[in-house]
Amino acid sequence: MDSKRQLQISEMIKRNFGPIFQQEGPYIYGNAFVTVTTVKITPDMAQAKVYLSIFNADDKELVLTKVIKHTHVLKQALAARIKHQVRRIPSVFFYFDETIDEIYRVDAMFRDLKTKYPLSVQEEE
Repeated sequence: MDSKRQLQISEMIKRNFGPIFQQEGPYIYGNAFVTVTTVKITPDMAQAKVYLSIFNADDKELVLTKVIKHTHVLKQALAARIKHQVRRIPSVFFYFDETIDEIYRVDAMFRDLKTKYPLSVQEEE
């Protein structure tokens, strides 16, 4: 379980990466829409795992690769925003968050089942 300070730092990083991706994003990965879904920070506050959700991109892996390649620039922008609130800027690692894609896949499966089997148990009774 994360400590109160870990949760505070995680939320601060999450809130500050939003505007950073809006400003720096078009230069890094183009028209894709990248949002931070979750940030998990280690107990020693040295590393932050940032989970990203990527929309409006044909190749999401390519966008993630470009983001990872520009980690240094993104970390500098983060440091400029939070340097007065933390003693040490954590190392940042980006990961792809697939939960939203999973939601769409499950929703599509339910719609597919509904079209294949239109009668439900309640309608038969």
